[in-house]
Amino acid sequence: MLVLQVVLVTLYGLCLLLLLGFSLTQWQLTRLARRAYAAPAGPEPVPPLEWPRLTVQLPLYNEQYVVERLIDTCAALDYPAHRLHLQILDDSTDETVTLAAARVAHYRARGLRIDHVRRPVRTGFKAGALAHGLTLTDGELIAIFDADFVPEPDFLRRVVPHFFLDTPHGPQTGVVQTRWGHLNEEFSLLTTLQAFGLNAHFYVEQVGRQRGGHFINFNGTGGIWRRTCIEDAGGWSADTLTEDLDLSYRAQLRDWQFRYLPQVAAPAELPATMDALKSQQFRWTKGAAETARKHLGQVWRAGQPLSTRLHATFHLLNSSVFVAILLMAVLSVPLVFVRALGAQELRPAFFLAAFFLLALVPLTFYFHTAWQQAARHRRAPRPGFLGQLLLFLAFSMGLSLHNSRAVVMGLLGQKTAFIRTPKLGLIRRQGAWRGRQYRTSRLLSGLTWLEGLLTAYFLFGIGAGLYLHEYGLLPTHLLLATGYGLVFYYSLRHAA
Repeated sequence: MLVLQVVLVTLYGLCLLLLLGFSLTQWQLTRLARRAYAAPAGPEPVPPLEWPRLTVQLPLYNEQYVVERLIDTCAALDYPAHRLHLQILDDSTDETVTLAAARVAHYRARGLRIDHVRRPVRTGFKAGALAHGLTLTDGELIAIFDADFVPEPDFLRRVVPHFFLDTPHGPQTGVVQTRWGHLNEEFSLLTTLQAFGLNAHFYVEQVGRQRGGHFINFNGTGGIWRRTCIEDAGGWSADTLTEDLDLSYRAQLRDWQFRYLPQVAAPAELPATMDALKSQQFRWTKGAAETARKHLGQVWRAGQPLSTRLHATFHLLNSSVFVAILLMAVLSVPLVFVRALGAQELRPAFFLAAFFLLALVPLTFYFHTAWQQAARHRRAPRPGFLGQLLLFLAFSMGLSLHNSRAVVMGLLGQKTAFIRTPKLGLIRRQGAWRGRQYRTSRLLSGLTWLEGLLTAYFLFGIGAGLYLHEYGLLPTHLLLATGYGLVFYYSLRHAA
């Protein structure tokens, strides 16, 4: 019995140490972001005397609900017409093709340089479409927008001048990335929680990494590449599910500079159904693990400062946190009985560490996000922040089983198809997802039923803690039961 206790405690402790590393990274990024926001804002860059040739690439695959809005929005971008080229990279197999062709013909008749590019085979998925488009354009700069994005008309004029801040002897800017906005944040609890998490990435993580001189990433959309950067880094590759993260690291390992502009937002749609969200999470977490497997060794062999290599390690392995959360969660219920087995002296260290990991660091990290978001919109932080934070933490824990599977598959090098996130044209609380096409799955998998069993398992942990008067892990079990319960509930509801 003593051996079992030691094994449980050791595994739990190792998971805590891993989570401590990620938490300290978040804390450091928060400090760096605070310094960045506190620094005096520099002047806006001066527009170039001659605007560079710019291509806007719009990769599509079966997007009938948003394709017309996307093309209309990008056709309205304010940029010298003789220097602008729009590419509709359309791999669709449905009505999207007809809708896109009609809008392209409309704007071509009005003198806009716009092409409807159709490939015979969808080789390489999104990465393949972007690479193919490059062979058909002379653009010096390449702006990329996914189908659900709605950039403001002045987007290009605000972003392009940042490419001309390069010093004569310093590294050239290869990418300028902007912040994602949210078209349907208020649509449901599901979209609200997603926005809560994404805002932390765009208001704190990206800002902190840029301030510290660490590697950041192009987010796949809502940004502009220098064409020579893409080519010098080896071009788009489809050997991971996150072609954006992969190319970002290849470019920065070749000393290209990335800039991030939190002051410029590119609004987009959040997945409104659990099956779409799980599909997106699978692609992001597995792709990040694949990219870590591909580049982590090269990162450590590069001549970068130790702090940059450490931050890059936690950046690339960020999705692995779900594995630690899942293992800790499963072990936490047996640990309720550790006291009854005579290991009372172990409690304080575990519970203090858990409190630090699950409360203090996330509270600081996400509060700074909320504060900067409020400052950006010149208003006070929204009420209910603490409740939203607890729900977000619980929901993230509830996704740990699903995402852990994706991480393990990525680290092991198991290949899967690129399944894009369906866009349904939802804005604020308008529209509905029921009856729409492109649902990734309407069948409940065995993993979903296992999430339901884990909900019951953590409810049992709550009951056991109350019965044994062991309250140290009660907050953790409440979060886990809530999170897995939410994931299981939405999976059932959205499969109906």
